Amino acid sequence: MPRRRPASLRARERGWRSPWVRYRDVPGLSGAANAAVRVLERERLSPGVVSVALSVWSARVHGSGRRWRPWEDEFTCACCGEGWARDKLQEALLLLPARAATELRVRVERLDVLLLRRTHHEPPADPDSPWWHGRR
Repeated sequence: MPRRRPASLRARERGWRSPWVRYRDVPGLSGAANAAVRVLERERLSPGVVSVALSVWSARVHGSGRRWRPWEDEFTCACCGEGWARDKLQEALLLLPARAATELRVRVERLDVLLLRRTHHEPPADPDSPWWHGRR
């Protein structure tokens, strides 16, 4: 039986992930901001979740009835709706370094303004939940 190479053992100890894990760049962000997003996803979130969340939130805001892309299925479920996407984006905005967060915030705020223009507040919404959960 072949032995394991020391480099692979050290990589496993450091929490190395499979090379098949897909990190997706967030469209419209600079290379430095995408690198910061990748570090955040590697350390605190799931790989690719920020890009997927932005895509899902954009679909929610624009009201397109498109189907999920195959790589978005792992992050979406029928019980959560699209509100989880804005929750993940907010979490990323709080955890990213200042410059990367600013770039992502510009993208998210454009979508938020559009959502506020197209929807209305739902009065029976829980007052303790974020504002985007009370929009219909």
